[in-house]
Amino acid sequence: MTPNRTSTPSQPQRRSCPLVGHVAALGIALTVCGFTLSAADNIRVPGDRLEALVYQAVDISGAALTNAQGINARGDIVGFYIRNAVTHGFLIGDGTVTTIDYPGAAYTDARGINASGDVVGAYRLPGEPPINFHGYLRTRGGEFRTIDVPGHINAIPQRITSSGLIVGCRHDVDLMSTMRGVAMDARDQAGFEEVDAFASMTNGATADGQLLVGLYTDMDKNRGRGYVVSGGTFIPFDVPASTFTAAWDVNARGDVVGVFRDAGGVHGFLWADLRFRAINYPAAAATRTFGINARGDMVGAYTDAAGRIHGFVASRSSEDD
Repeated sequence: MTPNRTSTPSQPQRRSCPLVGHVAALGIALTVCGFTLSAADNIRVPGDRLEALVYQAVDISGAALTNAQGINARGDIVGFYIRNAVTHGFLIGDGTVTTIDYPGAAYTDARGINASGDVVGAYRLPGEPPINFHGYLRTRGGEFRTIDVPGHINAIPQRITSSGLIVGCRHDVDLMSTMRGVAMDARDQAGFEEVDAFASMTNGATADGQLLVGLYTDMDKNRGRGYVVSGGTFIPFDVPASTFTAAWDVNARGDVVGVFRDAGGVHGFLWADLRFRAINYPAAAATRTFGINARGDMVGAYTDAAGRIHGFVASRSSEDD
């Protein structure tokens, strides 16, 4: 089956928009679903939602590095950690930490988890080069299934939704010219759809697949940019004043999280209520936000003053409920 390709028009067309106001090409005025947005409307401000966040570090015992990648509606968290120079996936749920290792793999990470407890991630076999990644799905019962993108050497599943939609990327010999964002049904990998943008990766999706988010390299601007795909239309965006932007996840209400870099360093971001807001773990040297659930809880990783990487979860305080 020939995969469908999502177009990347130079002038984004107006299409049906199930989540109003969350699609804009920043830096220019653009009307989307009746809203006119511009860079001035999307400034980073210390919004009240951020002031109500409570941060908590996530560290796996004995690990040299912990990175939280995804969170579901129940608050279960997945990610990866490094212990004794080996990378393992992890699942934290119901007060229990479960290590995830794909059978026979030398490397395993965990990147996304849906409401049912299905986990997706990537693994590498012994002796393979660092460029190689193969996808897997681990069911709530602990059964592993291989996730491949037909016709390509490598695949990285990033998220799985409650409907079984998997998004991520495929690549062959590098993580640039051969990398493209993909979306597929977990039950029908041959029917994948592909984002035709250079060095792209689709990192998040709503359950119905109507809104996708990700990252790509804009060769004309010589920078990494975020993107949203709504109704089949690809629209790039940048956090204002940033030199790099990457979108990593989106929840059901259209809130987008990710990472940006500016003159002050590396930060996470939340794009919600038509505004960008910076996410910075307290006293961290750098912060990256990778996942968000329906409630608005976020997970990611921060670097401390000594250069060590920890996972974190940022939750709304009880008075904000």
